[in-house]
Formats: sequence, C-alpha cells, structure tokens
Amino acid sequence: MLGWGALMAALITGSSAAQEVQLAPVRASGQSVTPAFEGWYKNADGTFSISFGYFNRNAIEQIDIPIGSANNVSPGDANQGQPTHFHPRRHWGVFAVRVPADFGDKKVIWTIAVRGKTYAIPGHLRPNWEIDALQGEAGSGNTPPAVRFDSAGAAGRGPAGIMGPTLTATVGKPLTLTVFATDDGTADRSIASEGRMNASVSLMWFKHQGVGAVTFASAALQAPGPVGKATTSATFAEPGDYVLRVRANDASGVDGAGHAQCCWTNAFVRVTVTP
Repeated sequence: MLGWGALMAALITGSSAAQEVQLAPVRASGQSVTPAFEGWYKNADGTFSISFGYFNRNAIEQIDIPIGSANNVSPGDANQGQPTHFHPRRHWGVFAVRVPADFGDKKVIWTIAVRGKTYAIPGHLRPNWEIDALQGEAGSGNTPPAVRFDSAGAAGRGPAGIMGPTLTATVGKPLTLTVFATDDGTADRSIASEGRMNASVSLMWFKHQGVGAVTFASAALQAPGPVGKATTSATFAEPGDYVLRVRANDASGVDGAGHAQCCWTNAFVRVTVTP
C-alpha cells in the first residue's frame, strides 16, 4: 500500500499548476491554495473514505474561502466537510468524503478558486492510492489514536474522524472544549515494549470553517494516558456557524500529520455563535 498522497495530485492537473507548485517561491502572502488528494481507505461497514488535504503556499497568510462556487465538493452537497479556513503551508488529510461500497471508478472532485486560479482535484479508489489510515501501518501495525468527546462515548479514528455534539457560544466569551484521546502505544517503543496502552497523544486545534477569527487558549495540548483527557477553550470574534477541528497525533507524528496517514485522527465540533 502507498503511504504517501497527494501533492502529486496537484501536479497532474495541468502544467500551469505543476509549475506553480514546483517553482513558485515561498512568500508571506499573496499566493494561492491547492486541494490535494491523499488517498482512500475502506471502512468497517464496506464504504470508503476519500481523504483530502491542501497546500496554502503562503508562509504567513491565512485564507478564507466560503463554501460555494469557489470552494465546493462534487457530486452532491457543495459542503462535504472541507475547510473554508486555510492555514499556511501543507496540511495533510484534513477531511474525508465517505462514498458507498459500489462507488467503483467514479470520482469526487474538490474545487477551489482563489486569486484568479481554479484547481479541481479528483479523488478516486484506484488500488495504488489505498492508504493505511485505519487497519495499521504496513510493517509496524501502528493505528491512529481513538478520539471521543465523552469518556464513554463513541470513538473516531483516521482522517474522517468523528463529529462531536453541536455547541453554542457567545461572541467574546470562552467556550470550553474537552476531548478524550487514547493510543495503543505502538509508535512509542518504550510503551509498546512494556505492553501498556497509555501513550500520550498530541492534540492541535484548528479553525476549520467559519467567518470570523477564533482564538484558542491553547491550541497545542497533550492528552496523557490512560484516560487521555485534554481541555482548552475557544473565543469567537464574530457570530455565525463554525466548525473546529482537533487533530490527534500519536508518537510517530507529534510535529504534525504527514503523508503516512496511519497515525492521526481528526475530530470536529460544530459551534453556533450568537452576538
């Protein structure tokens, strides 16, 4: 199985896109955003999840592109969980589109139009794009952390992750966010050698969708085993509907999610913010 995805997906969409990815210098701002197809994996119920990430070429500038003609997934609903807020540089596997067991050779296309450039990146189920997102990394058997919003609740794993309960908040007032993240310890040799399953999980919070600024009391957290509870807060500058994403990394990827998508899980929270 391939453990790498996707910047190549941008390269095969056209020579101009390829030249921009390869040759454009890194600048603080003013550059574009490209979707990236990372690969696919099979779910326990026989469906498939097609994983996407993105490349914001800017070193500093964060870009907002609302759902609509400039940011949509097709076929189907234009909003299929993709981000509208793009943090600088490369972000792997930030959401996944679930497709049915009989999806066959069809494609899911994520389109982004920004600063006069349009990129339409297809996701598919070709065999050489299968990734080790759930079943265990080839060779090590490493699996992604389990993330819950309740200590006894359902768990999510992998890029598609889990959606938590919808929360409400008020502009300017911190909203408490609590998750429970646990890992099998396979990526931590000291933990695995002792047969324990209480490895610490690294968490990073992101604004995923929404119109205004979001400030986290602490965006980077540790969820120590065996309970794995971690709490922070988010403060919203403007009213509206938001989605926040928390990425849970095991010891193999504490500095961020990379191309080998065996080793992290996304979890999402919808927040309705009132004035």
